Amino acid sequence: MPLTPASAFRKTAETFTAGARTLPQRYFVSPEVFAEEKVKIFGRQWICLGHQSQLGRAGDYFVQRVAGESLILTRDQKGAIQAFYNVCRHRGTRLCEAASGHAAAIQCPYHAWTYALDGRLIGAPQMEEAPGFDKSDYSLHPVRLARWEGFIFVSLSDLVPPLEKVFAPLAAKFTHWNLPLLRSARGIDYDVQANWKLIFENYSECYHCSGVHPMLSKISPSDSAENDLTEGPFLGGFMSIREGKSLTMTGEACARAVGDIKAEDHARVFYYSIFPNMLLSMHPDYVMVHQLWPQSPERTLIQCDWFFHPEAAEAPGYNPEDAIEFWD
Repeated sequence: MPLTPASAFRKTAETFTAGARTLPQRYFVSPEVFAEEKVKIFGRQWICLGHQSQLGRAGDYFVQRVAGESLILTRDQKGAIQAFYNVCRHRGTRLCEAASGHAAAIQCPYHAWTYALDGRLIGAPQMEEAPGFDKSDYSLHPVRLARWEGFIFVSLSDLVPPLEKVFAPLAAKFTHWNLPLLRSARGIDYDVQANWKLIFENYSECYHCSGVHPMLSKISPSDSAENDLTEGPFLGGFMSIREGKSLTMTGEACARAVGDIKAEDHARVFYYSIFPNMLLSMHPDYVMVHQLWPQSPERTLIQCDWFFHPEAAEAPGYNPEDAIEFWD
């Protein structure tokens, strides 16, 4: 017998950890707490910066700010993805002001020091006249970078364990979803007047869904939720799709299946939070990804992308707006 919202609450209450409480109010409004989070969380964890498809060809780059530091991500001439501090080694000038672009090299706008896409200094006007100057000593400062299922992660800390170790609970869990191959059909930025932790918490529970999202709850009831991941910095599971074939405005699938998913998973939506800034929502026909970028104690930028199979646009029934409108 399906759980009613009341019985679902009782089930949660019965497994409630004694003594657990929400954080005090100051953790959501204090500038001092926010500054400490920037250093101790966003400056010391693996942070999702985007998907490898954003750097589709050699010369593509984009810029992102992490824990107050401006970083530049490039795909070099050998096809490798690189991450550097977006600062010239000469006088500390910001190298790239544009959010993204394409370039054969990176040139400082101040004194024209020029860097290859792999970070090597390849041009420094008149510096050959300086005794002992060696261009190989002035490559851009690299940032630790790793990829998981096509998503790019960086860490500003040398002390955090390798991504492979941190993400061990996810090993092979999502390989059948083809995440590295997917392509974004559209991205939308949301400027939300809320602390980033509230957004993270809101995503991680559906206790609010029946009251706040009654239509969503009708299509995909919160009492169908089952967690299948609680290890490490991860939390999530699935909810059933009781009406229709996907979470779209029409209720129909808006694209071909994203991967080789099991038959029962065609009637499920999977929601996973990857602490501290990635929210992964996997539907049979599309994957929605949120990145959280705290701007202040009470303001968060959310970058949302809707990903589809790379051949989806060539197949009948492709209608990404059907999914985007559902969630936008």
